[in-house]
This record gives sequence, structure tokens and C-alpha cells, in this order.
Amino acid sequence: MQSSAFLIAVFEFVLLIFSLSVHECAHAWTASLLGDQTARLEGRVTLNPMYHVDPIGTLLFPALMIFGPFIGLSYFGGMLVGWAKPTPVITRNFRKIRRDDNLVTLAGPASNLLIVLAALLVLIVLSFTLPNGHEVVRMSFLASLRGGREEFVPQPVVLLCTLAILINLSLFFFNLLPIPPLDGSRVTRNLLPYRAVQVYDRIPIWMSYLFMIFLGGAFIGAMLRPSLEIIFATLIHI
Repeated sequence: MQSSAFLIAVFEFVLLIFSLSVHECAHAWTASLLGDQTARLEGRVTLNPMYHVDPIGTLLFPALMIFGPFIGLSYFGGMLVGWAKPTPVITRNFRKIRRDDNLVTLAGPASNLLIVLAALLVLIVLSFTLPNGHEVVRMSFLASLRGGREEFVPQPVVLLCTLAILINLSLFFFNLLPIPPLDGSRVTRNLLPYRAVQVYDRIPIWMSYLFMIFLGGAFIGAMLRPSLEIIFATLIHI
């Protein structure tokens, strides 16, 4: 069981890095589409993780979250989130600065949601194509969510799709938090009056990290449960 759980953790780590790369590539591509070529000139319109990796947000923090329980760090675990190197954006290159800045910002979470929908579509197709597909997908989905802590071995493609759903839903909700430098903070900043922006910009980065660690998990947990219940109900009733 321990080896199965560790293998799932490795898949989670790899999928998280890929999902973060998709997220940042979506920012860069949308900015280029709307007139700002800064990120494109820096090679950020790519899924290559090497162009997006942040040592803390992409490697250290996710590694603690995913592998922490295996080395006795029981507090860590359950938060499949992280962040990549911020995509550079020069807003004066946009035609409509506030609108286009919000579109670029929301492109990241939207890309994670698209991955969720694509993975769900694959699960639905597998339900109709695998032998005894509905039962296999249902059981594999539950086993994948439980991290290999039961005797049922999930079907590999279902495992990958389930982890993709779990990780990208987590990233979607995490990035909506109005905590700098997350995407939600950028949209929030664009909605604030001038004086409030001056206060908002002075939030120290160490405080942001504390908010992300201690509030992020609670928020993601509260949002994930009903979302996964809806997805599981969909898989049961198709």
C-alpha cells in the first residue's frame, strides 16, 4: 500500500508541474493575443516547465505538500497546489488596460478548468468503452482520491484523469483567492479604488505566504468537496 501511495504521489507531483505550466502558458498566450508580447519574447508561450518553474512555489512547497506525509510531516498533505514564476505583463500595451489585464489574469484559472473538463470527458468515454466501464471508472475514481490507501488498484488512465481533476480544481480555487501574488489578487486590485490599491500593494510577501498556507487549505477543502461530489454523481448517472 505504501509503495502504491508513493507512486500516486509521484504522479501528483508531475501532473502539478504540468498543470502549472499550462496555467502560465495561458497567461502568456492571452497577453500576446491582446497585444502585449513581453511574455512571448521571453519564451513563456510554451508548456516547457523549465520556463515557468519557481523554486519555492513549483518545487519546494508542492514537494512538502505531496511527500511530507511520507517523511513524518503529518501537517503537510492534502493541498495539491503551488505557483510558477509570474508571467511578465506590461499593461500599457493593451487597448483596454483594465479589461485586458483581467482577461489575461483569468486565463490561468480558466486553463485549469479546461483540463478538468477534458479529464472528465475522458472518464465519461472510458465508462462506455472499458469492459464493465461504469463500475471500473467509479471504483478507480474513488481509489484514486484515497491515495492508494485501499486494496483496489485504480485503472491507470482513470487514475491520471482523477488526479488531473483533483489538482486542477485545487489550482483553480487556490488562484481565485485575493492574496498577492495569486490571480485573484490581480482582479481584486483592478476593482479597488486608488487609495485602497496603495494599501493593498503594501501587503508584505511573508504575510501572503502565511495566508496561502493557513487559509488556502481550508478554502480549497470547502470548495473541492461539493465539486468532486458533482463530478462523481455525473459519473454514476451517465
